[in-house]
Amino acid sequence: MTKSIFIATAEAYSGKSVIALGLVNMLLGKAQKIGYFKPIINADPQEQLDAHIETIRGHFQLPIAYEDTYAYTRPAALRLLEADNQGELIDTIIRKYKQLEDQYDFMVVEGSDFVGQGTAYEFDSNISIAKNLGTPVLLIISGTGKTTAQAVSAALTALRNFEAREVQVLAVVVNKVGSEQVDDVRELLRGQLPEEIILAVIPEDKNLLNPTMKEIHEQLGGTLLFGEHLLANQVDNFVTGAMQVPKFLNYLKENVLIVTPGDRGDIIICALQANLSASYPKVAGIVLTADSVPEEPIMRLIEGSQTVMPIIAVKTGTFQTSAQLWATQSRITPDNRKKIDLAIQTFERYVDVPALDQRIAAFQSAGITPHMFQYRLLQWAKQQRRHIVLPEGNDDRILRAAARLLHQDIVDLTILGNPDEITASFKRLGLAVDNSHLHLLDPEHSDQYEDYAQTFYELRKAKGVNLDMAYDLLRDVSYFGSMMVYKGHANGMVSGAVHTTQHTIRPALQFIKTKPGVSVVSSVFFMCLPDRVAVFGDCAVNPNPTAEQLAEIAISSAESSQRFGIEPRVALLSYSSGTSGEGADVDKVRKATQLVKEKRPDLKVEGPIQYDAAVDPIVGKQKLPNSEVAGQASVLIFPDLNTGNNTYKAVQRETGALAIGPVLQGLNKPVNDLSRGCTVDDVFNTVIITAIQSQNG
Repeated sequence: MTKSIFIATAEAYSGKSVIALGLVNMLLGKAQKIGYFKPIINADPQEQLDAHIETIRGHFQLPIAYEDTYAYTRPAALRLLEADNQGELIDTIIRKYKQLEDQYDFMVVEGSDFVGQGTAYEFDSNISIAKNLGTPVLLIISGTGKTTAQAVSAALTALRNFEAREVQVLAVVVNKVGSEQVDDVRELLRGQLPEEIILAVIPEDKNLLNPTMKEIHEQLGGTLLFGEHLLANQVDNFVTGAMQVPKFLNYLKENVLIVTPGDRGDIIICALQANLSASYPKVAGIVLTADSVPEEPIMRLIEGSQTVMPIIAVKTGTFQTSAQLWATQSRITPDNRKKIDLAIQTFERYVDVPALDQRIAAFQSAGITPHMFQYRLLQWAKQQRRHIVLPEGNDDRILRAAARLLHQDIVDLTILGNPDEITASFKRLGLAVDNSHLHLLDPEHSDQYEDYAQTFYELRKAKGVNLDMAYDLLRDVSYFGSMMVYKGHANGMVSGAVHTTQHTIRPALQFIKTKPGVSVVSSVFFMCLPDRVAVFGDCAVNPNPTAEQLAEIAISSAESSQRFGIEPRVALLSYSSGTSGEGADVDKVRKATQLVKEKRPDLKVEGPIQYDAAVDPIVGKQKLPNSEVAGQASVLIFPDLNTGNNTYKAVQRETGALAIGPVLQGLNKPVNDLSRGCTVDDVFNTVIITAIQSQNG
């Protein structure tokens, strides 16, 4: 069962608060602790608290501090988006959300409000947030001012945008629909929506839509002269008092707000009398315009009346005031219990609550985004602190990554090289490091040098290694670092920024060796594509694997995928899909696929299959319609190193994807190789991966 749901819309004033109140009320019947999170709020809390958050917290008495309910104010989020820095925005939102998620049984996440500047960025940002949090969506469309065709089109367009980004929508709610349109909107949408999506069409209700006199007062400002105890009066109609009294009385309607200059004593007295008369509708209140108030005799008359509706005096003229009133949008506030109760009743009446509850319980996140993947890596690495050795202390990228790892308090590090030179390099780079978790070690002058050389001699003497050779080899940082891992003095090693792949992994193959049942060491890249993370193997180690080796690589890659939170759907790639192709290369992939199915019948695997059929749902359905993998592969196994290495680099360059790896698999203890063109981020991520791998041991 999912632990969260995202309330999203594509426009302002869609009625999210009605759905939020009903949803939280529904969930509190099933879980004790409900959390509420609105990633982007409109204003600085020191200036104005968010009405939705305050209403939800206050009414349901949720034990959550206001500062924990949001990540950014609208202006702050907009600055990041305009600077093309959405990654930082998403990372912060994930971090704050995850801190809450662990404390609550269920999380309700509310999208932004679409008011103010920056609405062009907003819809896409809400989709990205929902996808990165891994939450299903409850999508709300407003019917206000829309024809039936426009309401239906708006709902389908918004839904397609979420589905195009592989964000699952559980329900579509079309809110504030004209009563005469409700049946047509429902019928037309039900015929075009997928059957599994719940549909609710909610008619407009003036008791929810129209503002109170309190909201009018807050919108206009001004001075409240009378009627503070009746500020809860609802305003359903407006009328301007600019005519003679007999004619004016004909324009009064139920719950009317009268707008008139303050010197129109006749209109004011008329309104008071009409409100007392059983022959006329109720008057909600009066707004006096043009910076004028009634003369003293009129004021005395009002003060002596038994019942006085709210009377507000403002400085603006009648026309400007009327324009402001028409623009007033009602919000459900914590003190308006009547509207809160009505909102909950409306939700229960028009939303299929049992069906929604069932859909929430059945939801499974379809994948994992790059931001969520990297967040999880950090959290996993911190769960069990590990010690990683970095043999290449003479490289600035290694030192910059080390400083970042130590600053974030993720691992303990040993860096090999001349300690004085490494210390000088840290200073030259302006990097302050935590020495309590950092060890600088010169292999030849270390206390372990003699023991390591002797151990290596004992392990390799049957292979022709003598003691002098052992001493020479242990001066090499790759051999020394690998021996640290073998002896348990470090949990893993990361190298390759300066050295070749063979130089990095040769010592590991000589004495760390492979896991039981594994005959081939292989590698994977975690490809952080724009909206998902895929596993590519083997793109770095084995030039031309046999069918047996390819099967083993596929199984190891599936296990790596699962270990790092990605559901393995394995595609063994070739130049043909299914049974269509012939030739030695495709036969090798076909045989490898069969071996995987025999050894691991629990895995979802397909092969041979072409790349497009593996990752594109439309192509996959056309070429292999009954496949569990086609169109949704998460683990892609390449038939040889030439294909794999070129493909991962092409995807990386053309899509801007982050490629984490190569991550070696199959060794008894983790040793990982870097590309000589690696970045500081590559080093940082590979150390984290290595730390997590070592937690298995």
